[in-house]
Parts: sequence; structure tokens; C-alpha cells
Amino acid sequence: MAEPVPKKTFISVPDHVPLTTAQKIKLALVGGILSPIYWLLAYYYRVPGLQFRVQCTRLGLRLLLNRKVPIAYGTIYSFFFWPMDSVRYFEFDFMWRALANAPIQHYLDVSSPRMFPTLLLLRQRTLSAELLNPDAKDLEVTTALIKASGLSDRCHFHNCLLGEAPFAPESFDVITSISVVEHIPQDTQAIQKMWAMLKRGGRLLLSVPCAAEASEEYINENEYGLLEPDKSGFVFWQRFYDTLLLQERIFSITGQPNRKIVYGEKKAGAIFNNTRRKRADPKYPTWREPYMMGQEYGYFKSIADLPGQGVIAMEFVKA
Repeated sequence: MAEPVPKKTFISVPDHVPLTTAQKIKLALVGGILSPIYWLLAYYYRVPGLQFRVQCTRLGLRLLLNRKVPIAYGTIYSFFFWPMDSVRYFEFDFMWRALANAPIQHYLDVSSPRMFPTLLLLRQRTLSAELLNPDAKDLEVTTALIKASGLSDRCHFHNCLLGEAPFAPESFDVITSISVVEHIPQDTQAIQKMWAMLKRGGRLLLSVPCAAEASEEYINENEYGLLEPDKSGFVFWQRFYDTLLLQERIFSITGQPNRKIVYGEKKAGAIFNNTRRKRADPKYPTWREPYMMGQEYGYFKSIADLPGQGVIAMEFVKA
């Protein structure tokens, strides 16, 4: 039977209006004052990821004190006051806790936000890591952060697509990929590649957007430059997985996850509206994000229970 065609949504990104220097300074000052207040409010709501955010603050302090390798003060500031946004609080928390006591020697990260592998390397002193990212500009920023953190001797970088990864089968104890697979048109092949590179007994940690009904988003901004836009200028952006799509695209290769958690918006439209505002408003109050998570997001028993969109984090163990 033919696979059902997911519903498609087309998103037009508004023109970017850059902030003046004075506006940036004002935004930084206000954020620096309000960020701790919203962190405390989020703590009251028991928002996930606040423990990981403490680790981000420590990294910011480390970068501030160690100026042997220069890194932008704006980057350091972000580690102190708004290191994460939206469902990253949940995703990083899931991954961080999953690997808290894991004996890892060889680790692969596939294009996750650079913060996670950096902090994992700092925590696991004997860990050697391979970081793969086909976006050359983004990988350059990651390389600078790893170098400034004093981790270059234990980390190697690969600017290539996952299908071109130069690793032998069964090379890694752990592979992580945080909200990446949904951006890959050939997601099944990506899962097959990661699963093949994982050792027996090794763990694959994934997170992807999800919803009760599968859908795909197309956008008129080719952020990564890796895919060809259509005649209207739209390029594939991401998919939201429902239960059936997860089974067909991921579980058919890995088997059922050993552990999974679903986190999402309490009212349909919250994620879309939040994302749209971030794209349109250069003065968006990022410091408010953890408090927003407590108000508008929560845990769900299953994808089918989601009123709108969410994210599912999964842990697979290779038998």
C-alpha cells in the first residue's frame, strides 16, 4: 500500500530588519536583568532543561575567563542569559540525563546544536568525538567554540553529508542527533547510516518534531543551501512525524525505542506562532523562553494525545 502523502505547509519568511548598535545594547541590558527572573519562574513550573542551562552558564564563565582563544562576547553573553529556546529545553534535558552515567569512548554527533556535544565533552574527560555537519559556516562556528573550550585534541570535524561520513560500521558507542533528521528528505537512509555506524550495545539518541497528523513544511529561505528550491522558491524545511510515519521511517530500521518521551504545546498553534514571531521580530525577548515553556508546553503520554505540535525524544539500543 502506498505511503500517505503528508499535508504540506508553505512558510514565507519576512525580511530581516537588523538592529542598530544602540538597540542591541539595550536588548542585552534588559535581557541580562530579566533572564534570571524568568529562570526562577520556570523553576516554579518545573520546566525541563534548567539543570542543563546551569551547565551553559558554567561554559560561559569558562569562555570569559579563558581568553587564550578569542570568541565573540556576544556568544559568551548568550551562554549566560539565553543559551536555549523553545523545546531545546526538553531535548537537551532528555539527552543530558540519558548520558549522565554512560561509559562512552567513541561518540558521533550528527549536526545537533553545538552546545550539546561541547558540554558533553567537558563532562566526559575520556571521550573522543566526531562532529558531522554539512553546513560549512555553522561547522566553522562550532569549531571555534570547541577550540575556545580547550577540546580540540579530543574532537574532529567533518563537513559532509551523513551519507558521505567516513566511518566504518559499528564505530561508535553513542550517536546523537537533536532535531536534525526531520530536515533530511531521505530520512530513512539517514537512520540506516547512523544505525550501521553504531556498535552492538551502543545507543542512538534522536529527537524529532511530531504531531497527531504527519505534515511537511516548505520555506522560501534556503538557510543551509543544501537543497534545490522549487520553481516558486520554496525548499523542503522539515516534517512532523505521526505514529505511522515514525514506524515507517525510523522504527522499521531500529525497532521500537527503549525509551521515549513526548513534549509539546498545550494549545494548538503555540509553536507556530512562537516561531513566526521570532522570525519577524528582531527584538524578540528570548530571555522569556523558559517561563513560556512552563506556561504553554507539557508532557504527553503519546503523540496521539497532542492537541497540536510537539517533539519526541527517543533512545534506541542496538542489540
